[in-house]
Amino acid sequence: MLHLAAMPKGEAQQIADIAEASNAPRKFLEQILLELKRRGVVHSIRGRHGGYQLGREAKDISFAEIIRLIDGPLALSPCASRTAYRRCEDCTDEATCAIRKSLIDVRNASAKILEQHSLADALADKRKIKPAA
Repeated sequence: MLHLAAMPKGEAQQIADIAEASNAPRKFLEQILLELKRRGVVHSIRGRHGGYQLGREAKDISFAEIIRLIDGPLALSPCASRTAYRRCEDCTDEATCAIRKSLIDVRNASAKILEQHSLADALADKRKIKPAA
């Protein structure tokens, strides 16, 4: 996603180029891009100069959204998830569960941070970091 966000507006990138630039296996990347396309985060352009581009502005795509789409809920346990809640199999009483409140706090803190950081923020930070000579 960072590679696509760094491309000039309107320029599409082929999967092979994205895979090489991000050092990701092509088959793995194909699956991810198809899911992101289905969700409107990227879109594809057919043809010789086709490929993938961001479906929205980089500033409008948060890390939380990307992680949720690729990896699933941010919560460490299903009982702490907002989007994929389910009761833990061995739970006897959620209301008195000693760890659930902490897991919800972790989820909330993680979500707050990840929702406040976009692809555009990451690109700006990356450009500030100068490689060592």
